[in-house]
Parts: sequence; C-alpha cells; structure tokens
Amino acid sequence: MKILRTPDHCFANIPDYPFEPHYTVIKTDDGSDLRIHHIDEGPKDGPVILCMHGQPVWSYLYARMIPFLVKAGIRVIAPDLPGYGKSDKPAAREDYSYQRQVDWMNQWLVQNDFTNLTFFGQDWGGLIGLRMVADNGDRFARVAMGNTGLPYNPNVPESVVEEIKAFRDSPKKLTLFSMMTEVRKMNGLGGKAHDGARLFAYWQKYTWQTRDVPAGIIASTQMEKRNQLSVALELFLGAIGLRKISPFRTSLSTIYEAPFPNPEYKMAVRAMPTQVPSIPDQSLAAQKKAWTFFEQFEKPFLCVGAGNDPVTNGFEKQWLAKVPGSKGQPHQMIGGGHFFQWAKAEKLSAILADFILRNSAD
Repeated sequence: MKILRTPDHCFANIPDYPFEPHYTVIKTDDGSDLRIHHIDEGPKDGPVILCMHGQPVWSYLYARMIPFLVKAGIRVIAPDLPGYGKSDKPAAREDYSYQRQVDWMNQWLVQNDFTNLTFFGQDWGGLIGLRMVADNGDRFARVAMGNTGLPYNPNVPESVVEEIKAFRDSPKKLTLFSMMTEVRKMNGLGGKAHDGARLFAYWQKYTWQTRDVPAGIIASTQMEKRNQLSVALELFLGAIGLRKISPFRTSLSTIYEAPFPNPEYKMAVRAMPTQVPSIPDQSLAAQKKAWTFFEQFEKPFLCVGAGNDPVTNGFEKQWLAKVPGSKGQPHQMIGGGHFFQWAKAEKLSAILADFILRNSAD
C-alpha cells in the first residue's frame, strides 16, 4: 500500500490550534504501517469525550470547542481519520472503504486503550464512530451524535440502485456550483421515491470525478459567509495551479486545504463519499448488526444536531424511536448548518458537557 504523509511544515501557520500532536501506528491489511494523529487536551482524570470529524475536514473542526469543554473539566480526544488532517493518507482508491476506516479506527482505539468514553461524531465521524461503539461497547459510557447517522437501506428498489450507479458512472461533468445546487435540495438521505439518495449522488459523483477536490473551499463555504464571485475566482486560480497565492482564499479555506499539499493527497476526500451506503452495498450486514446493537443500547444516548443541514435533516427520528438510552435525554436542534461544531461551538460544548456530567452522576 502506498501511503503519503503530509509534511509538518504544511501545518506550521495554522492559527488557534496549539495542541500537541499524538501519533499511533497501526497495521493495514497488507502489513503496512499507517500513522493516525489525535489530540488529547484537558484534565487526565476528567471524563473523556471522543470527538470525530467528517468529510472533507479534520480535527481542526473542534478547535473552537476544545477550550469550552476543557474549562468544563472534560478531557477531549479528537483524531484525524486516515486520509485527513495530520494522519497518513493511503494513495489509491481501492485503499478506502467504510469497513476499512472502521477497522483502522478500531485498532487505534484499542491500541490507545481508551475507556469510559463519551462518543460524539458528525458526518463520516458518526458513520465510522457509531460502528466503533457497536464493536467496542464496553469502552463507551455514553453516546451523542449530530448531523450524522448509520445508513441502512436494504429496501431501495433495484431500479433506483441502477439509476444512481449509472448516474455516478456517466460522463456528465459537474461543477462545484451545480453539485451544491442539487445537494441543497436534500432533506436528509431518505425522502419520497428515495430523492435523498438521488441528490446525494451528485456529491458522490463530483468528488470522484474531480481530481483536485477544493476541500478548503467546500468546508469554508459551509462555515462562513462567502461571496460567490470570490469563491469562483479562488476555484479558477486553483485550477491553474495558483491556489496557494490566491488573494481570494480565506483563513478557513487555507486551513482545510493545508493537509493536502497536492491532489495526490486527496484520495480519501475523493473516494469516501461513494462509500456512504445511501443504497445497498457491501456494508449492509455490518450496518444491520450495528443497528441491532443500538436497539438494545440502554446507556445515555443524545441527539443534538443543526436541524438546518440538508444532508442530515431528520437524522434523529429513527434513533429516538429505536434506542432505549435516548429516553429522557434533552435532544435538541441548535442550528449552525452541517459543520455546526464551528458555528455553534460554545452552545454545543455546553450541551455535551452537561450531558456528560449529568449522566456521570447517575
């Protein structure tokens, strides 16, 4: 397995990220070493929260939240998934799958021997992390989730599956703007006639067909107000190899582009969206097994999300209906969009700290 490692100097000028790096080396299927980065902040004897990021970002997403959580006495552990942030980046498409990410992160979890954890995940951090909870239930005391889920769609008609696959494989070219126009029409992955899966396919198609996915632009446009013209100009300069000197870059677009010194480092960003099981795929049995686990999960379980994120709207409904531990918890939607950890850092931190401390006293 060819594995890339982002040079440290790429992170040299990252603001508001004064956290000491911690590294764990795990083994891939072929015996290669894969180094996973995490940060570990707060009191060593405090209750521990495991915070996992999604696509196409990295642990910097929690930079605003960490001071609030630490002030509340919480120890915060935030890893970078393989392929993102300061973690190593396998270079081939076939290196990435939902199951492999789960297996890699399970190794990381066990090797660090983290226990008595509260889990919090968003986007891919939730899809992967919830499977980690199901695989290592004795290591987790509580679960909180936001803007994420555990997609399990065994009953999508074959005609819809074939339609989506044909669209993803078609020669039609998408731009960032045409893709975002369609994705913003989503109201969760479900919907009548599987509209959510159809619209999500635009994201899956765009990321795979775009060799140099503008990760920084995609992340920043969901965390800050940006003028469409400045975004278009930043895209243009990136397309001609001048992204690093573009006057239209924002601090956030620079931060979320930092892990990727060139397009070769972006394989996870390109490959992982098609691994989301919006239609039945090879993850079906594992997803069913995880749902069976959570349908019997009686430990405290909290849903806290944005409520205004097109991709995950309504994610909480099936969890509140199926998970025994969700009963009596103060579930809420707080706004802030897909990456609400950034926009609602103080409020989300307070909710999570209260959830942890209140349920620790039980």
